Formats: sequence, structure tokens, C-alpha cells
Amino acid sequence: MRASMNVVAAVFVAVLVVLGATIFTVDQRQYAIIFQLGEIRQVIDEPGLYFKWPMIQNVRYFDKRILTIDSAEPERFITSEKKNVLVDSFTKWRIIDPKLYYISVAGDESRAKTRLTQTVNAGLREEFGKRTVHDVVSGERDKLMQQMREKADLDARKIGVQIVDVRVKRVELPDDVSESVYRRMDAERKRVANELRSQGSAEAEKIRADADKQREVIVAEAYRDAQKMKGEGDAKATAIYAQAFENSPEFYAFYRSLEAYRNSFKGKNDIIVVEPSSDFFKYMKSVGRGGDKAGR
Repeated sequence: MRASMNVVAAVFVAVLVVLGATIFTVDQRQYAIIFQLGEIRQVIDEPGLYFKWPMIQNVRYFDKRILTIDSAEPERFITSEKKNVLVDSFTKWRIIDPKLYYISVAGDESRAKTRLTQTVNAGLREEFGKRTVHDVVSGERDKLMQQMREKADLDARKIGVQIVDVRVKRVELPDDVSESVYRRMDAERKRVANELRSQGSAEAEKIRADADKQREVIVAEAYRDAQKMKGEGDAKATAIYAQAFENSPEFYAFYRSLEAYRNSFKGKNDIIVVEPSSDFFKYMKSVGRGGDKAGR
């Protein structure tokens, strides 16, 4: 009885071992290739549970996700101006044909990265050689990356790989070139600053001249208006004097004489030499005669 149970247990374990060697799963993030005696028998690109012949078939898995190649050190390229630039870039890629990928690079990811890095660097070197520093830094950077991605993708598909994107993270000048570029930029900025200062000074002089002109015009117009108003006032005063003279010539003459007396004897030390019989004392004489008559 015990012997039969041992046999059953042994058979059960053998069945589990056979099933374990027969059944395998494929994750949704993976491709799987079934090999039979070293030859590719089947490529699996859908997730699920699959079977294989034990002992004579084996399975290799390949990543289906987007992978990244990030350069450890910036690469040195030469622009159309014969200037060296240091370029830091990265590449996004993924496997799209597992069978061709295995045949081309034996399924070795490091070999695939080496091949793609060489392709991308050669393309970048060619594209940078057609452009100036300004173009690769800002002017045509997007266009450069688009063309680079398309060229690299054509070569990458020969090994069953798709280039998803090629990006230039940073473009820098070497230290020796950076110093000369900095000096040139500094001189250019000083030139622009001096030009702006001269333009500002010219504009300031123009504004001051215009302000002085407006001031002169305003002062002249004010003087003209003042003289006009003064003339009108004098005319009105003259008219009033004329009307008063016309209404009472004697009173007007008397009033003017009083004004003359007041102005002549305003100061205590004022001296005036006039003949007593002069018309200047006409009303004083009249007043004296009137007084005499009044006294008599």
C-alpha cells in the first residue's frame, strides 16, 4: 500500500515537473520567441499562457517597452562655422520586430544600443555640420531633431527597432570657445547699449528743444495778450477821462491839478522851482482869492 502511494506521488511530481517545463506566460510588457534546437519556431507578441515542448524548446523574452539611450558624456561636433560644440542628447527606442532584432544583434540589448548610438551620432555630426551655432542652439533645433529622428529610424528598422524620438538636451561651447564668444557678445551688447544711449540723448535733446519752443510761444502769447488787455484798459481809461472832461472840463482840470500837486509834493525833501505866476498854481491862487473873499 505504501509502495503504491509512493509511486502515485512520484508520478504526480513528474507531471508537475513536465507541466512546469511545458507551460510559460508572456507579460504584456514582453515579446517571447520560442526556439527549437536553436531555430526560431514562433514569435509571441500577445500576453497570455502558452505551451512549449519541454527539453527540445526554450523561450527568450524581449522588452516591448520604450527604452532610453542616454549619453554618459557630451559628444563633440563641428558646425558649419568650424566651431566645436559639446552636445548632450538621448534617444528613445523600442523593439518592433523581435525576430529581426534577434537575427541582427542576437537579442543583445547592449549591441543594439551600440548600433543605435553610432547611427544617431553619425546623423547628428552630419546635421551639425550643415548649421551654425545659432541654428543648432535655437533657430533650427526642432527641425534638426525631426530630421535626425527620421534618418536614424530608417537605419534602426534594419535591426527590427523603431526610433521613437531623438532629443538634444544641451548644446555647449568648449571653454576656449566660450571665452571668445562671451567677449564678442559683451562687445556687441556694449555697442547696442551705446547706440541706445545716443538715441536716448538725441530724443531728450529733441524733447527739451520742443519744450523750450513751446515755452517761448506760451510766453510770447501771454505777453501779447497782456499788452492787448493793457491797451484795452488804457483805451477804456482814456475814454473815461475823455467823457469826464467832456462832462465837466473845469472839474477834470481841477482833479488833474490835484494829482499833479500830490505827485510833486510827495516827499518831504522834494524841491520844485516854479514862478509864482505859473499856471501850475492856478487853483491854489483861486483858493487863496476865495479865502480872501470869504475873509472879507
